[in-house]
Amino acid sequence: MKKWQKILIIILVIVGSITVFAVIKIKEITSNLEALLQEEVLVIDLSLIEDGTYFGAYSSFPIIVEVEVTILSHEVTQIIITKHDNGQGEPAEAIVDEVILSQSLQVDAIAGASYSSKVILLAIEDALVTLTLVS
Repeated sequence: MKKWQKILIIILVIVGSITVFAVIKIKEITSNLEALLQEEVLVIDLSLIEDGTYFGAYSSFPIIVEVEVTILSHEVTQIIITKHDNGQGEPAEAIVDEVILSQSLQVDAIAGASYSSKVILLAIEDALVTLTLVS
């Protein structure tokens, strides 16, 4: 077998391996995101939460969100997104204004950014359920 034929076979094996890996990863991401949409966001009773700023986080690959949620007099007064790895979901960050306005996590996702919207809501939920104070 000639040297160039061996090189061609090696290249084909590498390209094939990369293709198989990519297909597996795409299926994994799709499965994660579909499961995310089935995740229920809890109804939080703000009257039970003391004043403070709480940290929350949630991730569903490839989206990662970390938030700081400030409660004052049993109302959400501020939500700061400290981390949002989102792909194309940056418009979802507007959902924090809806949460503050409605004083509820039961808000509609931002059109065109439903996955990131859901992860942001679940990060806020995490903050209000675990009550991890920001130092």
